[in-house]
Amino acid sequence: MAIILGIETSTSVCSVAISRGDNILAFRESDGNNEHSALVTPYIAEVCAEVQISINKIDAVAVSMGPGSYTGLRIGVSTAKGLCFALEKPLIFVDTLKALAWQALQQLQPDESRGMGLLLCPMLDARRMEVFTAIYDWNLEMIGPIKAMIVDRESFEGYSAKEIFIFGNGADKCKVSFQTKRNIHLIPDIETSAKAICQLAQSDFLLSNFTDLAYSEPFYLKDFIAGKPRVKGLFD
Repeated sequence: MAIILGIETSTSVCSVAISRGDNILAFRESDGNNEHSALVTPYIAEVCAEVQISINKIDAVAVSMGPGSYTGLRIGVSTAKGLCFALEKPLIFVDTLKALAWQALQQLQPDESRGMGLLLCPMLDARRMEVFTAIYDWNLEMIGPIKAMIVDRESFEGYSAKEIFIFGNGADKCKVSFQTKRNIHLIPDIETSAKAICQLAQSDFLLSNFTDLAYSEPFYLKDFIAGKPRVKGLFD
């Protein structure tokens, strides 16, 4: 069974986990803003120390690839790539939205008859009224593409025959739009987590589905636009 180090920094949550097969051996998490760069490396050292596994004994590093926070993704991916270069280990990119969908599925625990009729719709806050989202079935197969969208009450009209579950840090601002939709349900308190990154990375490891270390980049989805510095007189 593969020993995988998982890193999640795509939102305000910073978390690190280490797993062997389906078992999470150790986990660290913080939901404080702007702490990723200060916490991710100590968390890696802590989870390895907790289970008494030397960092060079891991089999791969898995990291949340996005979409998500531009800065958070840069921190997580650059940390993962640095470890892989130094340790000569493979890198595994995990779709952030799929990882969120995996977490929702663990909470719902549908049987096959119910699962066939449900859809999972993770939503990450993309600022203003936009969310990053996609649609997955209960087998975590993507049936609606990843995109940035402004959600309104007509957004999922094409799926009215299905039960749709929305969740993630962007779902709260969409719930008012769906108050009259009986087939759309909000699952609260589902956040990004390195536990999901580790679990989804296990199958990729078995398939040798590794990411190119030299040329891989986070999946930002939207271009980064830097704001103008607010220095008095600079642009007068």
